[in-house]
Amino acid sequence: AGGYWVGPTIIEGVTPEMAAAREEIFGPVLSVIRVPNLDKAIEIENANPYGNASSIYTSSGDLARRVIDRVEAGMCGVNIGVPVPREPFGFGGWNDSCFGHGNITGWDGYRFWTRQRKLTSKWAVQRDHNWMS
Repeated sequence: AGGYWVGPTIIEGVTPEMAAAREEIFGPVLSVIRVPNLDKAIEIENANPYGNASSIYTSSGDLARRVIDRVEAGMCGVNIGVPVPREPFGFGGWNDSCFGHGNITGWDGYRFWTRQRKLTSKWAVQRDHNWMS
């Protein structure tokens, strides 16, 4: 079929200064940065100029909530690899990952592709002067 393809790849020993950590890689690539604790992981994540997606694997709801509340990403996944955008959910990263106007789907898409109309009607005849009530 031609073209350029990247097969599933794991890059071990990545540091925050490396291109594999600083640039968005759209493909089946996992860049592994080892950290001493969760706080350091979130610090490294949030220092990156991009904010497309973030995932955490855990059996702890409390830990998942702590990450979701602190990580700067437009899409967050818990126990899934990449939080893939689907129709009912908004898509779009934060920070330098976001471009264009709004998100592809979700409320921004709804607002972009629709025209709102307010309709007021009253069927009963009002004989008094306070006809607005």
